[in-house]
Amino acid sequence: MSARAIRLTSRVCFVVCGLISLFTGVPYLMLRGIGLPIQSEWSVFVAALALLGVLSLAVGVLPRSWVARACKGDREDVRLFSAPLKVLCAFAASAYLVAIFAFFAPHTWNLNPQLMLALCPMYFVKMTIDPSPLSVYCLLAPMNAAVFGSVGIVVGYAWLVLRGPESRRVTSDQRTANSDI
Repeated sequence: MSARAIRLTSRVCFVVCGLISLFTGVPYLMLRGIGLPIQSEWSVFVAALALLGVLSLAVGVLPRSWVARACKGDREDVRLFSAPLKVLCAFAASAYLVAIFAFFAPHTWNLNPQLMLALCPMYFVKMTIDPSPLSVYCLLAPMNAAVFGSVGIVVGYAWLVLRGPESRRVTSDQRTANSDI
């Protein structure tokens, strides 16, 4: 896949995940725990979802040179967008499976609601109403995957920033050694 296609795909995914993270925080802000089976610190969920959404949106819409400067790398480096996209995919796939597990877990297991809300932000829908399996497969689990995709974006870029530019650079000696093989 070309570098341009990777950048475009990454940016679209980053914006979609960011918007869904912001959208998912709205019910937490509106409900504030009133009338739900458990009382929790809803402001923590709202702040976390908002922060993830804003960071994902920012990476999706900022110029490539700004993102490269923040990561202390070269703006032409393909890993600038491909590495966070891979982490996003891994987090999203695992979060989709967690949402499916949370839906199909029997009520007799008595899952901890605080833990489940942290692992599956859309779990409060299951607590308040009983959604159909189709809505879980097509709406709730993908929304959960997008929220954790935003977590993957933040983790992917944190990894790039902490890794530093010297570990990403391939020296001319390494290129020569690789071309001789």
